Amino acid sequence: MKLEGYPKDFLIDLYRRMVLIREFDLRAVTARQQGLIPGFIHPSEGQEAVAVGVCAALNSDDVIVSNHRGHAHHIAKGGDVRTAMAELAGRETGDCHGRGGSLHVANFRIGNIGANGIVGGGIPIAVGAALAFQYGGEARVAVAFFGDGASNQGTFHEACNLASLWKLPVVFVCENNHYGEGTAQARHMAIERIANRAQAYGMPGVHVDGNDVLAVFEASKVAVERARSGLGPTLIEAETDRLCGAYEGDPQYYRSKESVEILRQKCPIARLRHALLESHISTEDEITVYHLDAKTKIDEAVDFAGKSPLPDPKQVNRWVYVDSHQGKVF
Repeated sequence: MKLEGYPKDFLIDLYRRMVLIREFDLRAVTARQQGLIPGFIHPSEGQEAVAVGVCAALNSDDVIVSNHRGHAHHIAKGGDVRTAMAELAGRETGDCHGRGGSLHVANFRIGNIGANGIVGGGIPIAVGAALAFQYGGEARVAVAFFGDGASNQGTFHEACNLASLWKLPVVFVCENNHYGEGTAQARHMAIERIANRAQAYGMPGVHVDGNDVLAVFEASKVAVERARSGLGPTLIEAETDRLCGAYEGDPQYYRSKESVEILRQKCPIARLRHALLESHISTEDEITVYHLDAKTKIDEAVDFAGKSPLPDPKQVNRWVYVDSHQGKVF
C-alpha cells in the first residue's frame, strides 16, 4: 500500500474511522448477547475499508443507501456512534427514535437515507434519489451499497439499466465478500467478476481490492466525479472478506475456521496500520491511542444507549411517516 501523495491527517482519519467501525460492530455483538440490543446483528468485520473508502470520496450532501450489514456505512458517512448504538437498542434517542433498529438505521441529516433488510431492496431507492438530483439540477450523487447476492436480484438489473439509460448520478458499490449469507459465490453465480455485469448496461465496471482503503477511495473518487459531471453511473466491485458470520450466532458451517484465519491476514485495518508505521506517519504509541479512543467512544455509546428511554408505545406512529408538505426530505 503506497501512501505517498496523501495528507497525513487524511490517512489517519481513514484508519481511525475503520477502527471505530470495527469496535462498534464487535461491541454491538456483545451488547446483543447481554440483552441490550434486540433482534439480529449483522457485523461487517473485515469489510470496513469499503465503507470508509467510498464515503471518503463523497460530499456531505451526497447520499448513501445501505443494506442489512449497514453499521459501517452509517458511521463512515458521519453517523454518531452514540445515537447509532441507541437505535440498535431500540431507544428513543436513536437515529430513528428506536423505530428502525439495526436493519433500517437512517439519518437524512448525514445523508444516510436508509439501510434495508431486503436483499437488493435499497438499490432502486438510490436510483430514485439520483433521479431527484438530476431532475432538480443538483450536483449531488447517490451511492447504493449491496452484497454479491443482491447482484442476482432483479432490482439490481432494473436499477442499472434505468440509471445508465438516463445517465443518473449514482454509483453502485458491490461489497463482494464471496458469500450470499452462507452460500458461496460460485454456487449462485456463473461468473467470477461481478464488475463485468456493467458491460450489459453500458457503464464502467471496476474491480478493486476492497481490503485496500486507498484503492477503494481512488476508484470511488473517479466514479463519483463521473456521476457528478453528468456522465452516468459506475459499478464498483470491491472484493473483500467477511471475518465474522453472516449474523451474530451464525455457526458458519459453510466454511472452516482455518479458512477464516487465513482471511484475517488480509485485514484492511492491519494493512493500513502496517503502512502507517512503515511510512513513519504514525508510531506504535499513536496507534495505541487511536484504538483506545475508539474503545472509549464505544463504551460511552453503550452507556448512552443503556440509559436512554424506550419509545412510548402510545407514540408508535410518530416518526414513521414523512409529511409530504414539508418540502425537500433529504
